[in-house]
Amino acid sequence: MTADREPRRRLAAAAGVPLLAAGATAAALIGGYALYPRQQAAATPGIATRTAPVVRTDLTNTVQVAGALGYRGSYGVVNQAAGTAYTALPATGAIVHRGDRLYEVDGTPVTLFYGSRPAWRSLSEWVLPGPDVAQLDRNVIALGFGKYLTVSDYYTAATAYAVELWQEAAGLPATGTVPLGQVVFAPGALRVTSVAPGLGSPPQPGAQVLTATSTAPVVTAQLPVAQEYLVRRGEEVTVTLPDGVTTIPGTVTAVSSVATAGTAAGGQDPSAQPGQSGGGSQESVAMTVRLNRPLAAGDFDQAPVSVSIVAAHVNDVLAVPVSALVALAGGGYAVEVVHGTGAAAARQLVAVRTGLFSSTLVQVSGAGIAAGQRVEVPAQ
Repeated sequence: MTADREPRRRLAAAAGVPLLAAGATAAALIGGYALYPRQQAAATPGIATRTAPVVRTDLTNTVQVAGALGYRGSYGVVNQAAGTAYTALPATGAIVHRGDRLYEVDGTPVTLFYGSRPAWRSLSEWVLPGPDVAQLDRNVIALGFGKYLTVSDYYTAATAYAVELWQEAAGLPATGTVPLGQVVFAPGALRVTSVAPGLGSPPQPGAQVLTATSTAPVVTAQLPVAQEYLVRRGEEVTVTLPDGVTTIPGTVTAVSSVATAGTAAGGQDPSAQPGQSGGGSQESVAMTVRLNRPLAAGDFDQAPVSVSIVAAHVNDVLAVPVSALVALAGGGYAVEVVHGTGAAAARQLVAVRTGLFSSTLVQVSGAGIAAGQRVEVPAQ
């Protein structure tokens, strides 16, 4: 929407100055504005017109920011199991959950458990207490093997029994102890993004086996510094998927406090008047958005998306199509209110104050404008 379009009719120089049709007499003045019959309309020749209603509605102004749909987090899985060869490896894109085999060494599975602490020692009844023991307890309980187990930092006989039950169900030697390398801890389910070794290659303790992300889709976007004030953590936004049609509600989870240099893809400045473009800054801050309906994202990864941020919102206001605005020679805007229909229709140029611009509608107010009236707009 722009305000520098060619006016579709002669502009009124000021309120109270009659509009003249070619070869016609001056139109009658009603309420200080020109009122004239259809056959005397001063419309620009060759431009078809129609009418549109004045509505009372809610309006929202949004800013569009380009982003990328990916997955939260980045994790590297390091092998701690000794052996001769990798005998099973996950495929890129595979999703691995708690209790699933992540990979295999010498025919023995290495299992994924959830937790923030990496495995660094073998666990048994003889180890010193520590949070890694409690982390193990939570996993065997979650897998259904800790009926009599209470989470603690101590590797008790109940812990050993629960581990033994899990090992037996997983086809592992049921020893009740967890040797270093038998499990891998990650914050949650993993989505494999790359695998370093090949099948049959010798495993090296401390060598990276694979990289992965979480399974939670997120959108990252660079927000121009000039528009940083528009978003805060916890605010709702709308994400348009790569098909350009599907939209998903999202929640801002993080906005970086550090600006970086570079070209930021931002939308129109919401404070700009019609015909003015937003002055995008070359500096931007990173914004992260969590999708409220993650399954709707499908299998997209690093796909371009658009993030709509609400810049302004008004409730219960009068609005007309932006194309109904007529620029006045002395400044400001007016709309042509159409009274009646057909050949007897008359038009009244009514000055209005504009407010929020929202897509194809604009907020208007003024003494001569009311809901239900009809205003003239281009037919297109």
